[in-house]
Amino acid sequence: MKKPTALLALITLLISPFVYAQTTPRAMAKPGEEVHVWAYPVKAGKQKQYEHFVHDIFWPGAKKLSAGEQRVFKQTRVMHPTKANADGTFTYLFIMDPYIKGGDYDIESLIKKMYGPKQGAEHYKLFNGAVVPGKDVGYQAIQSKD
Repeated sequence: MKKPTALLALITLLISPFVYAQTTPRAMAKPGEEVHVWAYPVKAGKQKQYEHFVHDIFWPGAKKLSAGEQRVFKQTRVMHPTKANADGTFTYLFIMDPYIKGGDYDIESLIKKMYGPKQGAEHYKLFNGAVVPGKDVGYQAIQSKD
């Protein structure tokens, strides 16, 4: 049986940009550097609103920031929950790896820098309306040698 090499080559060419994007290495903390994790519980039924804010407004808006402020985004990952918590909320994580000392990680501050005070405040309502008030929590850690 003859191998469909032309078809295989075409498929490889079409999917390679997506594979590359998923495997592009990120900066990671070296031993002794700080890593911060911020956990945001999101109200049941508000996951789409939260994800819309993060992925359609907040992350793309980073392009409007200075190169130094964009670095905060390049060194931060967003993790989605795989299931609901016992109370019905869904916890999303921001992993700042490595953490940039003196960097602006404040969502309200950043969104207003991106879109201006008025539109930024409107966008921030999406975030604020999705998270459980007063239940977010942050963790600071040091990258181990292993």
